[in-house]
Amino acid sequence: MMTSNMFFVQSYAKINLTLDVLGRRPDGYHDLATLMQTVDLYDTICLSATTDQSVRVTCTQPELASEDNLAVRAAQALRRHFSLKQGVLIELDKHIPIAAGLGGGSSNAAAVLLALCQWWQLQLSPPDMLALAASLGSDVPFFLTGGLALCEGRGERVTPLAPQWPAAMRWLLLVKPAISVATATVFRYLPSSDYTDGTHSRAVCEALAGRSKLQPENLHNGLERGVLERYPQVAQAREDMLRAGASLVRLSGSGPTLFAPFSELLHATQVQQQLHAQGYEVYLSRAIYPSGGNVCLF
Repeated sequence: MMTSNMFFVQSYAKINLTLDVLGRRPDGYHDLATLMQTVDLYDTICLSATTDQSVRVTCTQPELASEDNLAVRAAQALRRHFSLKQGVLIELDKHIPIAAGLGGGSSNAAAVLLALCQWWQLQLSPPDMLALAASLGSDVPFFLTGGLALCEGRGERVTPLAPQWPAAMRWLLLVKPAISVATATVFRYLPSSDYTDGTHSRAVCEALAGRSKLQPENLHNGLERGVLERYPQVAQAREDMLRAGASLVRLSGSGPTLFAPFSELLHATQVQQQLHAQGYEVYLSRAIYPSGGNVCLF
């Protein structure tokens, strides 16, 4: 919904179907090949015009109400790019878990970029928008389009893919163990023996395009082995998901969130209920293709 002084937007989470780490770059980052998919777990953002020239944020998670919030940094970056003075209040109703491997902060940043460009009627070329997004974080460029995409480089090279989703993965169960994981820490301790050549991501691309069969072993995350070893809570959650009836469990991003695909709603809800009874933070979700990229106006 958009009025003259207020703008609402939904900001969606993602999972990584694959995450091939190709190697370490000279700039300290890692080259990746990762298939990302937006899911229907989302935060709601309200942007309001203010009478001063400040950018402020309030949040249902008070620890995120600071200038370091990526949504604030996105608004500030856009104002600097256009030499703007407009003030904006960002109200963030947070439902995507924090530091969970679901891209919540990056999604918020992309949503604010897209929403402010539309609200303030700013003309930003696709290359400039991509550069602005990449300057905020490696996952932010993906959320400019959302849906299903192959992301390469640090994540800034985004190739949107046709929405071909297998029936065996109709429902997605997301389980967030009661810890947070810092992405930088996971990559810092990643050994070169966990590097791959991108084969898994290419194979899943081929399967989703209908040119081959989807093999579960290609839903590979190069960070998973290290996270399971370093964080026992994640390893325990994976075992509990399998015992509850999930046939396949994978790590999303750098974790700690795990996801399990299901073909039938009844089976997914049975597993969800069992894990919820064990005290886990559990979300029943599905793949989603937001209109206009990451932003859904209402």
